[in-house]
Amino acid sequence: MGDLEIRPAVTEDIPAIVDMLADDPLGAQRESLDDPTPYLAAFERLTADPNQHLVVAVREGRVIGTLQLTVIPGLSRRGATRSIIEAVRIHSDERGSGLGTRLIEWAIDESRRQNCQLVQLTSDKSRTDAHRFYERLGFASSHMGFKLEL
Repeated sequence: MGDLEIRPAVTEDIPAIVDMLADDPLGAQRESLDDPTPYLAAFERLTADPNQHLVVAVREGRVIGTLQLTVIPGLSRRGATRSIIEAVRIHSDERGSGLGTRLIEWAIDESRRQNCQLVQLTSDKSRTDAHRFYERLGFASSHMGFKLEL
């Protein structure tokens, strides 16, 4: 992995992050940098919330991966804190390099540091390669997810 750095995202990283979010059949339908305003507003909300961790993986000054980790305190499971991993993306020319594993390991380690008792994530049903990847890392397909678009 060379000089890989995983660090908090900064405003200048937004175009690279959005490019990765848009670089698949699902993301291509919902992401566009034509108007950066909603991304900038979302980034401000994320950085203002101490329970949100938007990170990028950078090598030689180039953003090559990203994910968002959300820490959620709760009452269930005897007051357990959990984390949710979202929006995991690896630049297309870095897929298969082990970078996804490094990012997920970072998220798990950070979740432990934040005293989480559970790490969870969702993955679109169509992303079968991602499902195999998460299962290889020890995640169990234990629930069925539901969404309501507003």
